[in-house]
Amino acid sequence: MTYRVPVLLSTSSVFPERTAAAFQLAAELGYDGIEVMVWTDPVSQDAGALRGLAEHYGVPVLSVHAPCLLVTQRVWSPDPWERLRKAAELAETLEAPTVVVHPPFTWQRDYARTFADGLDTIAGQFGGLHFGVENMYPVRMAGRQFVPYAPGWDPTEIGYASYTLDLSHCAASHTDAMAMADRMGSGLAHVHLGDGTGEGRDEHLVPGRGGQPCAEMLRSLAGRGFSGTVAVEVTTRGAKSRAVREADLRESLEFARAHLTAPSPVDA
Repeated sequence: MTYRVPVLLSTSSVFPERTAAAFQLAAELGYDGIEVMVWTDPVSQDAGALRGLAEHYGVPVLSVHAPCLLVTQRVWSPDPWERLRKAAELAETLEAPTVVVHPPFTWQRDYARTFADGLDTIAGQFGGLHFGVENMYPVRMAGRQFVPYAPGWDPTEIGYASYTLDLSHCAASHTDAMAMADRMGSGLAHVHLGDGTGEGRDEHLVPGRGGQPCAEMLRSLAGRGFSGTVAVEVTTRGAKSRAVREADLRESLEFARAHLTAPSPVDA
């Protein structure tokens, strides 16, 4: 029995268009599913609205990105644990197997101190969900560098049951993406597909337009026994028109499908 890796479209990839536009484009272009980035758009927070969009367009939600960004610190609740619980409830309701979560910010001291144990507790409450902790990157400003995450930007240094590998973040952190995947091992549950040049900022380029081993990574997933999902997470905010945005998202999907050719075994 073989496993065909689903290729998802992250709703963040259509910004500044809103959540509903991602479902429309995913259906038109032939994506296998959606990753919902929970943010200030009310639709991204509403299970009923998301289920309606999924049914209307025939595109399921297969991943939920918890509201971990600076701009989403007040979505649902100022309490990061409550935000994570609500993201898990949303994923469970939509039958999405994966919740993407960032490491805590350094100023979230209580959250950071109990993050590993608390994550295990929530995972136990939502059996069957993967809570993929995502690799991040240090921030460089005015020639200086600081790490805004505690205890750091690399989740493999702590060790978690599940991970999300973001290739654009690997570029921003000057990290070998293949080595990062090796460290994640069997915990690799989800991949954010986007490229970067390694200039020290998070670029989320269309795969193939930067210097990351995007093709090599995708081709390696079968040999890793990968049974998760790949989400296209690229920046199209600079697109001059809907047609240009659509072309970038079509190119990203075609890239992913071209390199996800080798089947992976499904765990029995």
